[in-house]
Amino acid sequence: MATVRIPTPLRKFTQGKEEVSVAGGNVRDLLANLETAYPGIKERICDDAGAVRRFVNVFVADEDIRFLENLDTAVKDSDEVSIVPAIAGGR
Repeated sequence: MATVRIPTPLRKFTQGKEEVSVAGGNVRDLLANLETAYPGIKERICDDAGAVRRFVNVFVADEDIRFLENLDTAVKDSDEVSIVPAIAGGR
């Protein structure tokens, strides 16, 4: 199972855990399994159409999935997947 790093705002869904182990052959399957284990988390990561929200970045082994195969990006058991919400700043 891949290790998924959970950002602080989403840890309320993972009982405070900053890392969880989740199976999935690609990012789409991994997010579906993450939702099964931690209900409510996926809607914070994906929009109604199932795409990763524009203000959320997902990295597989330090590579942004938007520059790979997006939700079809392969995930190996040894991979670390990071969910990183974008941070907007003021002036």
